[in-house]
Amino acid sequence: MPTGRYESTKICLISNYKPDAQQSMLRYGEMLESILTGRGYEVTVVHPPAILGKLPIPHGGLAKWVRYIDKYAIAPWYLQWKSRRADIVHVCDHSNSMYLRCAGSRPNLITCHDLIAVLGARGRFPDVRVGRTGRVQQRWIASSLSRAELVICVSHNTEALLREMAPEMRSRFRVIHHSLNRRYVPSSEAEIERVLARFGLARDAEYLLHVGGNSWYKNRAGVLGIFSELRNLPEFRGMKLIMAGKPWTKELQDISRAANLGDSAFDAKEVVDEDLQALYTGARALLFPSREEGFGWPILEAQACGCPVITTNRPPMTEVAGDAAIFIEPERPEEAARIIRDQWCRLTDLREAGFRNLERFSETRVADAYCEVYEETIRQHHLASAPATRS
Repeated sequence: MPTGRYESTKICLISNYKPDAQQSMLRYGEMLESILTGRGYEVTVVHPPAILGKLPIPHGGLAKWVRYIDKYAIAPWYLQWKSRRADIVHVCDHSNSMYLRCAGSRPNLITCHDLIAVLGARGRFPDVRVGRTGRVQQRWIASSLSRAELVICVSHNTEALLREMAPEMRSRFRVIHHSLNRRYVPSSEAEIERVLARFGLARDAEYLLHVGGNSWYKNRAGVLGIFSELRNLPEFRGMKLIMAGKPWTKELQDISRAANLGDSAFDAKEVVDEDLQALYTGARALLFPSREEGFGWPILEAQACGCPVITTNRPPMTEVAGDAAIFIEPERPEEAARIIRDQWCRLTDLREAGFRNLERFSETRVADAYCEVYEETIRQHHLASAPATRS
C-alpha cells in the first residue's frame, strides 16, 4: 500500500495510564503510532492524564485508589475531548475497554491482548485468587468490550477465548499478530562481552536466558525448577541462567537457595533494551515456559537476535514460535529437562528457523492488516449510520 493513501484519515490511539508503567502496552501504542504514521495516517496518541497520580503517595492501597480516580473519574472527560476530531478511535488495551464510550458517535475498535485477568477473576485458574474489587473491575472490563465495533485479537488463542466468552460478538473479531515493538538484531561480540562482565561471566560462558516479570503466569519458579533439573544432567552442569526482568521475589530467592543454585543463576534487574539484545544474542537459548500468555513478545525478540527458543507446548506460544522452538510442558521440570537435553542438537537449525519464522510477523504485513481493519471499521460504521433509503 502506498504511503499517503490515508493522509486525510485521523486516528486517535488511546494508550495506557503512564504511572502504571505497563511497558509492553505503552510500547504497543508506540508501535501502532510508528506503523500508521508511516502509512500516511494522521495519528494522535493520548493517555489518561496523571493528575492525582503525580502526588507523592507511597505504593499501596491508597495509591491504587488515587490512580482509579485518575483513570475512571477524570480520564473519560479528557479522552472524549482529545478524540473529538478523530475519524476513528482505537483503544489500545482491552483493560481500558470502558474508554470505548469516549469515542461517542465515531467509529471505534479495541485491541484485546489476553484474557488472563478476566478469566482469573472468573476462577479459570485454580491457584489464582482475585479480591472482590478485582472481580468487579474485570466484570466491568468484559462487559464494556461489547461497545467495540471491532476487536483486534493479538493471537488466535485470544480470539478463541473471546468466542467462548462472548459468542454473540464473534463477527466482530479479527486476528492481527504483533510485529516487534523495537528493532532487535544480533549484537556484536564486544557488546555481549560487556554485558556478561556485569555478572562476572566471560564471553564464552554458556547460559540460558529468561525474560519476564513476576506475574504468576510467567512461571519464574518453573524456570528455576527446570534449570535445577538441567544442572543434574552431566551435559548442563556448567550452564548458567540469567533471568532478566523484575527483581526476584522472596519466593524465587528461597527456591534458588533450596536448589543450591548459588552463582549459577543471576537476577538481572530492569535490563535496558540494548543490554537485553546482547543477552539474547549470547544465550544458548531462551527458556520461556509461561503458563499463559497473550502473545509472547520475547519469543520473537529472541529469534530476531539468533537465539533459539525453548517454550511451552501450548497456544499462543506454539502459534508465535511456529516450528522454530523446543516445546516443553512448563509444570513438569524433570520431563522438560529431558526434552531439552534430547533436542539440544537442534539449536543451530532452530536459529535459522527462527529467522524464517519472523517473516510471518513483518511490520509490512502487520501494517497492511491494520490499514484493512481501519478502513473496514469506518466503512461499516458509516453504512450502519446512514439513513435508510425509501423504496
